[in-house]
Amino acid sequence: MKQARWKNRSIDLKSLHRSEYPLLYKAAKNSEVFCLHCGNEVALYIGIQRSPYFYHKSPNAGQNCHENIMQQKEAHQTIIKEEYVETGGFRLPKERSIQKEDNHPVASTWKPTRKAVIQKPFHMHQLRNIDDEFSLDSDQLKAVETTNGPVLVLAGAGSGKTRVLAARAVRMISQNIDPRSMMLVTFTTKAAHEMKERIAAFLQKQNINSNLPLTGTFHSIFYRILCHHNPMWKDTSRLLKWSWQKEQYIYLKLRELGIEEKDFQFDQAFQQISFWKNMMITPEKVTATNEWEQKIKQIYEHYEHQKEQHHTFDFDDMLIKCYELFQANPKLLAKYQQRFHHFFIDEFQDINPVQFQLMKMLSNHSQNVFAVGDDDQAIYSFRGSDPTIILNFQKAYPSAKIIQLKTNYRSSHEIVSCAQSIIEKNKNRYRKQVFAQFQNEEKPLFFFPYDEEEEATMIVQDIKEKIEQGANPNDFAILYRTHSMSRAIFERLSESSMPFQLEKHYESFYEKKMVKCILAFLRLSVNPDDFLAMGDFLSAMFIKQSVLQDLKAITILQDCSFLEALLKLEGLQAFQMAKLKKVNKILPTLKRMKPIHALDVIEKDLGFADFLKKRGHEGNKIEKGSDEIHDLKVVAKNFQTVQSFLEHIDHIIAKTKDKKKESTPHGIQLMTIHRAKGLEFENVYILAAVDGGLPHDFALEQYRNGENDSLEEDRRLLYVAITRAKRFVAISVLETRRGKMANPSRFIKHLLNYHK
Repeated sequence: MKQARWKNRSIDLKSLHRSEYPLLYKAAKNSEVFCLHCGNEVALYIGIQRSPYFYHKSPNAGQNCHENIMQQKEAHQTIIKEEYVETGGFRLPKERSIQKEDNHPVASTWKPTRKAVIQKPFHMHQLRNIDDEFSLDSDQLKAVETTNGPVLVLAGAGSGKTRVLAARAVRMISQNIDPRSMMLVTFTTKAAHEMKERIAAFLQKQNINSNLPLTGTFHSIFYRILCHHNPMWKDTSRLLKWSWQKEQYIYLKLRELGIEEKDFQFDQAFQQISFWKNMMITPEKVTATNEWEQKIKQIYEHYEHQKEQHHTFDFDDMLIKCYELFQANPKLLAKYQQRFHHFFIDEFQDINPVQFQLMKMLSNHSQNVFAVGDDDQAIYSFRGSDPTIILNFQKAYPSAKIIQLKTNYRSSHEIVSCAQSIIEKNKNRYRKQVFAQFQNEEKPLFFFPYDEEEEATMIVQDIKEKIEQGANPNDFAILYRTHSMSRAIFERLSESSMPFQLEKHYESFYEKKMVKCILAFLRLSVNPDDFLAMGDFLSAMFIKQSVLQDLKAITILQDCSFLEALLKLEGLQAFQMAKLKKVNKILPTLKRMKPIHALDVIEKDLGFADFLKKRGHEGNKIEKGSDEIHDLKVVAKNFQTVQSFLEHIDHIIAKTKDKKKESTPHGIQLMTIHRAKGLEFENVYILAAVDGGLPHDFALEQYRNGENDSLEEDRRLLYVAITRAKRFVAISVLETRRGKMANPSRFIKHLLNYHK
């Protein structure tokens, strides 16, 4: 059914403004929408596979109604008698669609799902010369048998790189090469464990009793070297493991720079410092490109000085100090060169300059470097990984052989072809051939939600349908470019009965600093004595947190609210007092506004826009405070009162905390694309494949400034996301994002021209 009754008015989905769909969907869940013919409750279907429609909540009611379905048109015309009013000479219905905000984009009609263009026909790739010992195809076997000299193995998604690394090590051991002369380096502890288990299993299968090669992460191996030569490094109490340990080293510098601790983005600052260190850029070599980087440069210098004074170190120092140790002690380096002759490097595309220099130093005598990676999956430049290292491998090792693993064993031909057609647009890459081993009738799908709310509804509905058909919740992943994109999908899954899990360090959208600050205005409007909200409110007013205790004392001594106490504070400057008087006058009225209007008043009339410009971490390349406020407005438009809006927010914050406490998480996985790398799922959903989402605004800005690297990395991100899927992938192409019209991602436009 396309028609129903809502708020005493007839609704036709064909003509209803798309911005009203979330409200209508919520109303139907709350039993507020009824069948035009029989008067029974109906629900609204919004999914990927079919266009929206109403259906009866009770099957029996639906059957009775369907017997008279032909009478619906007549019922639509006669049952609902709309009342009219005279306004400005025009006769209008009393109940109308919600008015669009100024500059609100006009919604288009519903767009049906489209299948990706797959032009390359499927041909079974002949797996010649299958090796019985390790079940290797011809390309894998070639890599395993090449045991001397520098080798770069281009191992695409699902091509069996772990098998190749393990099989090569075992093949060499079987040829009487001492495993103690081998060093196998990974990036994660999990990968190191998997590698050890695979090598041990292969050795056992061949009845070889042998030691294992030295296998571990860069940090574990080179930290052990440091500890061996300087016992001082063994004292792990000197290691700065936690963020708060690093933060206490820079408080003094923050005060010196006039930065209030509550307003400082510590995680962003230390990420930048770590990036510089991994790129081997010392404080004196930093070239700041903006005011924010200039401040971080000073903090970086202070932080390094503090560590020296306290004889402490962080994780980055484990590599840098080992590099310095080898440089200062050529004889020591020669000792390790004599011990190790064969070097295996996993995920070589993720290597950073200090890691590469360490491996170059150790392998300089033998040149036996076996690097396995995929330049098309280089997505970690933000933490110092340098994709030019894998691209320039033959410059570093002129005699290097390059071997490509051409077969993808994970994904269907349709998924592989779709991903390849995207990544081939990148200019800075190795050209490759990739073949899938099976075909699937299900081509990658593109679906077109109106906004982030509808996007979440469609995905959850589609997953629900697949689970009802027998799919396992663990077989689903929902991937996104940044954490802020997951807000709506988290909320929709929280409302469902389906199990889902979050990343370990997931932060609720409503707990983000800028979001908390603007919400503080609403909270104080509802409750003028909200002490926690007052702290965030003071930040937005550029008032130091030290006055909180003074405010508390005033409220007690003069029996007034926190808001009233603000005007009684001493020592404030004239402009601050004038601003507080204006805020005090308007703030109590916010609770009577619609949330979307209240947020506009806070931003434009109460000075929050100025706070965003100065303190909204606008220097952050990926997540800016202003973007977070736009995201908040997308939520706000779905609520009629400030009270209900805040209740929803508090409910979601509580849900997030409960979800993170789960001891055995399972079910649908929500994660960033970066976190999903190396994983695989039967079904994958990718959010916001639009310009500004993927590619991100930062990448587009860099591209407009003549820099192409960030845009190419975001294209690699989409490639990684698609190749996580084995059999099904659905890509969301929003019509509006953050309240503005969106354009389909430039990465996928060629796949949307037509479909078969």
